[in-house]
Amino acid sequence: MVQIWLVELLKGTGKIFLHPVLYYLVFLAGILGVMRVKRERKNFHIRAEDAYYELRQLLPLGGVIGLILSIIIVGAGIVVPFAAILLIAGFTLLLSVTLNVRFLSPAYTMGAAFFAVILFAQNHWSIPLFEKAFRSIDDKVYPSIAVILGLLIVAEGILMLRNGSKGTSPKLAKSKRGKSIGVHEVKRVWLLPLFMLIPGSALQLPFDWWPVFHLGAKEYSLVLVPFAIGFSQQVKGMLPSEAIKLHARQVIVLGALVTLVSAAGYWVPITAIIAAAIALIGREFLTLIAYLKDENRPFYFSKKNHGVMIIGIIPESPAGKMGLQVGEIITKVNGVQVHDETTFYEALQKNRAHCKLDVHDTKGEIRFVQRALFEGDHHELGILFVQDKREFDKMIG
Repeated sequence: MVQIWLVELLKGTGKIFLHPVLYYLVFLAGILGVMRVKRERKNFHIRAEDAYYELRQLLPLGGVIGLILSIIIVGAGIVVPFAAILLIAGFTLLLSVTLNVRFLSPAYTMGAAFFAVILFAQNHWSIPLFEKAFRSIDDKVYPSIAVILGLLIVAEGILMLRNGSKGTSPKLAKSKRGKSIGVHEVKRVWLLPLFMLIPGSALQLPFDWWPVFHLGAKEYSLVLVPFAIGFSQQVKGMLPSEAIKLHARQVIVLGALVTLVSAAGYWVPITAIIAAAIALIGREFLTLIAYLKDENRPFYFSKKNHGVMIIGIIPESPAGKMGLQVGEIITKVNGVQVHDETTFYEALQKNRAHCKLDVHDTKGEIRFVQRALFEGDHHELGILFVQDKREFDKMIG
């Protein structure tokens, strides 16, 4: 029995390389990185993180969460029809065409697939080359899809909480009055590989009680499926890390609610439909609320009369090594009061071997930082400021 499971585990793991979503996510993460770098260079004449940053965020944390969820799903015996996996992949590819990666939230991809499975079964539709998979489904509700939907929304919230606020991208924009302001945005895709139990012919029931949530089959197969999770948010009214973490906690609560409601679908099928509807509507509602609250806040990243606000830090730059943070305000450089990028640069030139900064942190407290400067260091310490577009054009003109 153990040998059969190990063989099936290896076979199921290898099948991930047959899934188009795996390669598409690598491509999409690369595209997002290139687009971000181009925009940052246009705004600041330099990029913050390199173009491979989004690619590096694609798997590590998602792989850990995927392993934990796989143990829960397989251990509980939560089985899904193979037709659902095909439809989830289809909606993942379809909803990402616009590059609006927030539509890669499981609430949209799996939510749409949940209702599509019911629709395909009721109308006896199928997809060419996969007719057998769609003939095997019937017109009943599949609460197992809704349960995994809830678990993936929880995973989405955890990814946002732990990874979403890292490497947010600074961006210049115009206020309604035409003044230059700064915003931060994040566009991130994560790969979350999950072992899924599907009706098959490889694994026999190891226990009388397993699987707990089955589809009536007696034998099952394990398949490692790459799930895409996308996240996009723009923040102008508060620190990006605070705004994203607040949003993330709300998503986790939504996912927990969907999971609890969908679990009842095994006894009352209608509740699985309600759970999928809560996921779709609730995720869109949370996005709308986050946007409206941010719009009603005053601009956080804007020009200040008493100093220059940091909107971005270039990694491995002197500013990064000095511990400067996004949102802090530099009021003095080498004892000279600064109020824009020009006075900041002029004050730095007073002592090319050493710099001392008076900084107001995000809590309004004053601290002093200093560092020796070396040949080859960035001429502005690697700090990105809110600046007028006209000034920027002069710099590159």
